[in-house]
Amino acid sequence: MAKTFDGFNRLLEKVRESSHDFVVTTEIFPNLDVERVARDMNLADEGKNRGTLEQPSKSSKSLDDIELAVVGKVQDAKSTAYNNLEDQLQLFAARLGSLDFEGQFSDIHKANAEGVSDFKAEIVKGRNELHGLRRALNAAEEDYADFRKRHRITRAPRVSEGYVWFFKVSFLFFLFLVESIMNGIFLAKGSDMGIVGGITEAFSFSFLNIGIALVFALFCVSLVAHRSYFLKLFGVVSIVLYAGLAVALNLGLAHYREVTGSILEDAGPLVMNRILTDPLGLTDIKSWLLFGIGLMFSIFASIDGWYLRDPYPGYAGVYKRLLAARSKYSTRQEELIEDLLSVRDDHNEKVDFIIKSLSGRRREHNAIIAHRAKLLSLFVQYQEQLERTANVLLKRYREANVKARSDSPPKYFDNAWKLDRIKPTKAGESELTDKDVADSIRNAQAELSEQIRNIAAVCDDGIDQYRELDRLHPETAANG
Repeated sequence: MAKTFDGFNRLLEKVRESSHDFVVTTEIFPNLDVERVARDMNLADEGKNRGTLEQPSKSSKSLDDIELAVVGKVQDAKSTAYNNLEDQLQLFAARLGSLDFEGQFSDIHKANAEGVSDFKAEIVKGRNELHGLRRALNAAEEDYADFRKRHRITRAPRVSEGYVWFFKVSFLFFLFLVESIMNGIFLAKGSDMGIVGGITEAFSFSFLNIGIALVFALFCVSLVAHRSYFLKLFGVVSIVLYAGLAVALNLGLAHYREVTGSILEDAGPLVMNRILTDPLGLTDIKSWLLFGIGLMFSIFASIDGWYLRDPYPGYAGVYKRLLAARSKYSTRQEELIEDLLSVRDDHNEKVDFIIKSLSGRRREHNAIIAHRAKLLSLFVQYQEQLERTANVLLKRYREANVKARSDSPPKYFDNAWKLDRIKPTKAGESELTDKDVADSIRNAQAELSEQIRNIAAVCDDGIDQYRELDRLHPETAANG
C-alpha cells in the first residue's frame, strides 16, 4: 500500500515547509544624526556667513541653497527608507503567498476524496487476493473430506511436526550410529585394522539393516491399515517378508563374524553356505549377541518409521495440504488486516500533523500581518522624526543667520518646514484576513477530522469484508 494517500503525502510535504520567526526592527530605516549632519554641512558657520551678507533677503519667500540642501538630505533619507520599506513589504507578500492557504484548502478537499477511494481500492485488491486463497483452501478442504469419506476414516490424522518429527528422525540416526559402532566392535575379531576396520565393514551392514526396516515400515507394512483388502494382504505379506529379511540379514552378519573378521574373497560363499545348511549353527555367544542386537535395532527402526507419519497411505499428505492452504490463507488474511490498520494509523498521524500545522500556519500568518503593520507604523513615526530632524537643522542654520544679520530675517524663518508624507502601498483586497483564515482553517480541520472517521469506517468495513469470506465459505471438513 505504498502509493495509498498520495494526495495526503503531497499535502504533508507542503505543510512541513519551514516557517520563519519575524522580529520587528528599525534597522531598515537610515538613522540621521543631527549633530553629525550639522557638523558635516557646517550649518552654524554657513548661517553666520550668509547672515553677514543679509542672505537670504528679507523679502525672500523660498528656502535658500543651504536650507534646500538640508531638506534634500532629509528627503533622500525618506526615499531610502521608503525603498527599504517596499522591499520588506514585498517579502511579506511573498511569504504570505507561500503560505498558500487557498491551495492547501483545495488540496485537502482533493486529498480527502482521493484518500477514501485509494483505501477502498486497496481493500478490493486484498479481497480479490483472499478470494483466490479461499478457493484454494476450499479445494483442499473438499479433498480432505472426500478422502475421509472414501476411505471411511473417522479418526484424526497422525502428523509428526516440529520437535516431534526432529526427535523421530534423530532417533533413526542414533540407531544407525550405535549399531555401526557395536557391530564394528564385534567384527573387529581377526581384522588387520582392528575396531576401525570392523566399523568400516559394519557401516554397510547397519545401513542396510536400518534402511530395510525403514522402507518396509513406510511403504509396505503401513498398507495393513488400508481399506482395500488386496492392499491389506500386500501389507501382511510385507510384514512376513520384512521379518524374513531382517532375520536373514542379521544371521548372515553373525555368521560373517565367525567366518572372518575382514572381507576376503571366499567369505561370501562360506557365509551363504552356512546359512543354507545350518542357519542356527552359531558357536560363539558373541555371534548370537550380534544377531540379537541387529534384530532389535531393526525392530526399533521399523517401529520408529511406523510412527514417523500416519499409517494410512496418503492420509497425512492430504491433511498437510489442507493445513498448508489454511495457514497460507489465514496468514495472508492477518497480514492484509494488519496492513489496513497500519495504513489507517499512518493516515491518521498525517492528518493530525496537517491539522496542527494549519494552526501553526495561522499563527505565522498573524505574525507576518502584525510585523507588517508594526513596520508601517514605524515608517510613519520615522517620517515624523525626519520632519523634526529637518526643523532642528534648519533652526540651527537660521539662528546663526539671524544673529549675524543687521536687518530682519525673512518671515518664513518663523515657519516650520513640513515633510511630504509617503503613503506605503496597501495590501490587496484579495488578501485573506485573520477571520477568513480562521474560518477556513476551522472548516478544513473539521473536514480532516471527518476524514479520519471516514477512513476508520472504511477500514472496519474492509476488515469485515476480509472476514466475511469465512462466513461465506465455511469449512466443510473437520479440523481433525
